[in-house]
Amino acid sequence: MTKTLNRNAVLTVLISLLLAVPVQASVNKSITIDAGESSDGAFTVNGKISVGAGATVSGDVTSVNGSIRIDEGATVADAETVNGGLRVANKVRSRSLSTVNGSIEVEDDVLVDGAVTAVNGRITIGGGSKVAKDLGNVNGDIELEGGEVGGDVSTANGDVELADGAVIMGDLIIEKPSGWNSSKGTPRIVIGPGSRVEGVIRLERKVKLYISESAEVGGVEGEMSMDDAVRFSGKRP
Repeated sequence: MTKTLNRNAVLTVLISLLLAVPVQASVNKSITIDAGESSDGAFTVNGKISVGAGATVSGDVTSVNGSIRIDEGATVADAETVNGGLRVANKVRSRSLSTVNGSIEVEDDVLVDGAVTAVNGRITIGGGSKVAKDLGNVNGDIELEGGEVGGDVSTANGDVELADGAVIMGDLIIEKPSGWNSSKGTPRIVIGPGSRVEGVIRLERKVKLYISESAEVGGVEGEMSMDDAVRFSGKRP
């Protein structure tokens, strides 16, 4: 009971603070920032947020229980939700993307100046898109379809695939699961043709590891070695 009251108190304070600043805000309604519009930001508790094509949002877009959609060519600061997914169209620019329970789908030629993070959700990064810092989740698959990540990529319980010449400038880390997560299946890691991991593939658990003969990796460390990898010559193993 005390924890519930504390969470409600924190949420009440958060809502009060956000309603006091010059952003579009709502408790139970969705928010739309129209195409080409300029905005200081948007916040909703129980609603979706849609940012139209070419819109410029100087502040954050935040939802507690709702999805966020950012259309082509828009610019936003941080885009974050707790219970909801993020869909980011072509040529969007954002400072960071994050969710707790939901997927993150990034299309082509997107620039994220910071990190992309989820806890329970799939992450997909399209061709020509760049994430300047780390990308990772705990539970969910990760697909880099020609994109580039400037930092590390990490997961505990998800498959990872690098395709179409995707690049990780840091390490690819498969973390050791704990608690109830430890009973999940073996992750499948595929480093596809022309893809690169500039750092190492750091494995804190056993995986099914496939590395294309035309891919480049800095090494395999931890619970497995490069000798454990299955090399393949086609588009996929």
